[in-house]
Amino acid sequence: MNKEMIKLLAMCTMLLNHIAAVFLESETFLYEILTIIGYFTAITMCFFLVEGYRYTRSKKKYAFRLLLFGVISQIPFHLALERGGETDFPHFNMMFTLFICFLIICARKLIPNQDLGSNIAIGLTILTVLCDWAIFAPVFTQLFLWAEGSVKRQKQAYSFAAFGFGLYIFLTGIGKFSPINNLFYALLAAGVIGVSAYCVLYCYNGKRSKRGRHFFQWFFYLFYPVHLFILGILRFAH
Repeated sequence: MNKEMIKLLAMCTMLLNHIAAVFLESETFLYEILTIIGYFTAITMCFFLVEGYRYTRSKKKYAFRLLLFGVISQIPFHLALERGGETDFPHFNMMFTLFICFLIICARKLIPNQDLGSNIAIGLTILTVLCDWAIFAPVFTQLFLWAEGSVKRQKQAYSFAAFGFGLYIFLTGIGKFSPINNLFYALLAAGVIGVSAYCVLYCYNGKRSKRGRHFFQWFFYLFYPVHLFILGILRFAH
């Protein structure tokens, strides 16, 4: 699988997650399953964010694109996911989260003073409490940054991520679900992280698509606000 194929899979799982968020009742079986399937997206995008930093010709342009589409996506984000005047999701969308994660990479890579870079990275990680995928996305990003260039470390990074995220799902599910269902959802969430690991570590050929590179670059940016806008319109039409 090339990079674009894995990203297309990530777009599909994100779409399922957002369909569940918009149209299904929370805590129902189908809602939980589709939501958990969507967990594939964030960690996969964090992996490619770290890889993208290494290969991009202009880090300033990369950061600007993330910030620009964060701004563009904010109204569609609320249009699709707002409930009763309040949003079930954090205030800022995932593009802003990825932008902050990119700044974390810059801080750790470019600041000569490691203590200063680490402190800035910690501050930026805390800042994501205002965003979708708070804390987890910057943690995933820094795990992949730590693992960069080593397949062994990448496996360890995915293992840490799967265990930590599965534990989080289990702990937050106590009291919401029966013990058996709660354990099932936690294991499934960890398993979805494992699917991302399988795609990246065993199926990814390290290459981009030979055709349509420019198209795919902008498609992945545009897909986020466009699909949220469409879901928002359908939600109000429904």
